[in-house]
Amino acid sequence: MTIKRYGAEKSGAGGQNLPFARAVEADGWLHVSGQVPMKDGEIVGSGIVEQTHLTIKNVISILEEAGYGLEHVVRVGVWLDDPRDFWSFNGVYKDYFGEHPPARACVQATMMVDCKVEIDCIAYKKPD
Repeated sequence: MTIKRYGAEKSGAGGQNLPFARAVEADGWLHVSGQVPMKDGEIVGSGIVEQTHLTIKNVISILEEAGYGLEHVVRVGVWLDDPRDFWSFNGVYKDYFGEHPPARACVQATMMVDCKVEIDCIAYKKPD
């Protein structure tokens, strides 16, 4: 079995090296670490709609880097800071995953950084 790590050498906010990879691929499975609405090392956006779009775009960027797409996503984990954002979040989420809805869990959680949403996922693509 081959294991490939994506982004393990990247730095986090404030230039800190983080002790995890953005994604890890093994035997066709891609595990994408939790993504937040971060751009250039800073959290951006103040509303759930804007932050959800950026967070999902960050997930998509990692999927594409590894040769996967949203159609390969089999499970998504979502953490929302405020449960009142659930329906607005779902509206944005549906725009991206409406064609290929994966299994999903969504919970309220206190975030480690100042944002409203965090998303991780697991994707699968039969190895070549």
